[in-house]
Amino acid sequence: MYRRSTPGQLSFENFYLPFGGKLSGENRWVKLAALIPWERFEKHYAEQLSEGMGAPAKSFRMALGALIIKERLGTSDAETVEQIRANPYLQYFLGLSEYSDQAPFDASMLVHFRKRVTLELIGQINEAIVKLSGENDPTQQKESTEPSDPPDEDNHDDDSPAPANAGQLIVDASCTPCDIRYPTDLSLLNEAREHTERIIDVLYEQLREQLPHKPRTYRRKARQQYLHIAKRRQVKRKDLRKAIAQQLRYLRRNLAHIDELIAAGATLAQLAHQLYRKLLVISELVRQQQWMYQHRQRRIDDRIVSIAQPHVRPIVRGKAGTSVEFGAKIAISCVNGYVFLDHLDWNNFNESPDLPEQIERFKQRMGHYPASVHADQIYRTRANRKYCQQRGIRLSGKPLGRPKQSEQNQLQKQAQIDAAIRNQVEGKFGVGKRRFSLARVMAKLAPTAETAIAVTFLVMNLEQLLRQLLFVFFAVVFPQQVFQFNRWHRQWCDPQFALAAV
Repeated sequence: MYRRSTPGQLSFENFYLPFGGKLSGENRWVKLAALIPWERFEKHYAEQLSEGMGAPAKSFRMALGALIIKERLGTSDAETVEQIRANPYLQYFLGLSEYSDQAPFDASMLVHFRKRVTLELIGQINEAIVKLSGENDPTQQKESTEPSDPPDEDNHDDDSPAPANAGQLIVDASCTPCDIRYPTDLSLLNEAREHTERIIDVLYEQLREQLPHKPRTYRRKARQQYLHIAKRRQVKRKDLRKAIAQQLRYLRRNLAHIDELIAAGATLAQLAHQLYRKLLVISELVRQQQWMYQHRQRRIDDRIVSIAQPHVRPIVRGKAGTSVEFGAKIAISCVNGYVFLDHLDWNNFNESPDLPEQIERFKQRMGHYPASVHADQIYRTRANRKYCQQRGIRLSGKPLGRPKQSEQNQLQKQAQIDAAIRNQVEGKFGVGKRRFSLARVMAKLAPTAETAIAVTFLVMNLEQLLRQLLFVFFAVVFPQQVFQFNRWHRQWCDPQFALAAV
């Protein structure tokens, strides 16, 4: 059951502190609470819950706020609850009216919060926050009063010319590794064999009076054969292939015993939910490993690399040190320092076809196409070059064909400027993986991991918005100096101006 919160946002002056005093309006959590439109998206959150059945659920503000606190502080679920219990500013950020030394919810509730606050909902919140950043930028509003401003869009007719291209769109893709050990075929088969032995033990307990002996699994012998190979520093390919064949035979025997126990009257309903889920995963794992063993192949579609997280896929990147990563692949776009998660998939994908859609989303946000798109080599396909050329967009990188001798120096300088601009999106990935949790996603389920990834970019945009508010303060105190600096910065970031300056 969900009870909607009272309209209006709680004032930090009215937050009750039993030990006296009041909250400071300069605290970062008080400022963050004012930047998020809680009431606007509460109805989307409430649609997932019943209004008349079940215990009252936690509010949307508490659910999203807890996820933001966890990501911003970089703590575990249990530590996040302890931080909330001890900090009145965090309790105000969650929408409470007074301080309490009791935890508002159990640490296990964060799993339910990640399931309820979906990837699509966080994307909508992110769009709203970035739109709010443009409305709060006085330098943009002041510059919009210049005579060169375009007319109001509401007053022009359909025959008016389209707005000129402006701004920069920076796109890139990366992988967000999950918290799994490096998978090998032998270790996966050994783990699967141990799980099947546990399942046989549970099913045999149901038929102990009917069957005189439990089916033989040879678990000790299988364990010894696995360790005989796993403890070696260097393993020959012939020995490794033999060990994989041994574990596959043990697994097929165990799966046959499970089928026999079920035929004799044992029910899978007695298995725990996680154990039953692993049985389904193991069946597919055995099929994949058997096919690769017979065909002497090292890859297969939808390859399982983790029994606990079967949705994780290997992402081949081809980079030094991390040629293969295991997690979700994401494609993002960076506009004016804000990051948007455009594509997330657990399977490896080619990010170049996403470029037209990313450009159209830029137009929806800004009202015009970008003047330039900065991307790496994989995005510079002929189809993307044609798409950008038809819309007057300059795609970074050298054009096709052999350049003229007189244009080589100019193109080289332009490529250096484009590479410097594209460093911004690389820096966003660095911040997400070093400062936040993109380097190791700890959520175990696919929907919760997707939410955790999206919350990271939401928190990064909130940090950017806080820095912008600090810039707004200086703009109020020193309006002329800030206006001149902002105008110079925009001119320098313009590729044509920067090329001429070089």
